[in-house]
Amino acid sequence: MTTTSYEVAVRAEAELGEGPTWDAATGRLLWIDILGSRVHTYDPATGRRTVRRTEQHVGAVKPRAGGGLVLNLRDGIGLLDPGPDGDPGDVSGSGFRWLHHEPVPGRRANDAAIAPDGTLWAGTMRYDEAPGGGTLSRIGADGSVEVILGDVAVSNGTGWSPDGRLMYYIDSPTRRIDVFDHADGQVSGRRTLAEIEDGAGFPDGLTVDAEGCVWVALWEGAAVRRYTPDGELDRVIPLPVPRVTACAFAGPDLTDLYITTARVGLASPPPLSGSLLVVPGAGKGLAQPAFAG
Repeated sequence: MTTTSYEVAVRAEAELGEGPTWDAATGRLLWIDILGSRVHTYDPATGRRTVRRTEQHVGAVKPRAGGGLVLNLRDGIGLLDPGPDGDPGDVSGSGFRWLHHEPVPGRRANDAAIAPDGTLWAGTMRYDEAPGGGTLSRIGADGSVEVILGDVAVSNGTGWSPDGRLMYYIDSPTRRIDVFDHADGQVSGRRTLAEIEDGAGFPDGLTVDAEGCVWVALWEGAAVRRYTPDGELDRVIPLPVPRVTACAFAGPDLTDLYITTARVGLASPPPLSGSLLVVPGAGKGLAQPAFAG
């Protein structure tokens, strides 16, 4: 059940590393530092890295179908066109524009995911993490917004089963991984897939593999866990940092599990806090759609 074969992909000191996402079109991993307001790329084939600063906190970044990125930012959803070298362009330059602009005092963006139909499901939360202060919204390619869940505290991991008929979701303070029935961009029948026991941390980001199992990063739990579609715990990856934030399969064959970590709030962060870690050959991921906008 236990695997310990992690490696350091990028040694970094991200304040709140988050949101690893494989961009198949460019062969690069995207990840962010939410509170550091930075978008990172990493090419596992060459080791090449880029870092771009955003003008406000960034909760998630995902590839767009036509190239470039969609960003879940503090004040809404932004689109970024690619630069001439294919790298992310300047977030403060002419290649950036708002798709949906909705500043709410005291609120910021958090995790997001792309649904099978190419829509963006973007989460928000209050800086003070007040219950009911966050949302999960569905954003269309045209910028239309539909609030799917309007009463959450810390909107976090979101993902879909291989057939798209189930959606998994985490509101971290509940300590639950929930599952919904999903059809035509709507969810229903919320129930609990698994609950994290006291002392094991809080569920944060998640990813779903090709077998329909759910991998969950544990904030204050120093691990990633894998749950079967029946909610059984069948694998644990212990890690050398307490604040594990998110995970995703990446690489050309989607077999390497990349894991983001954080150092925010730690008086004496362990050396790898804020680094990007990887477990080679951890499993087999699902190809993720790009945002249709």
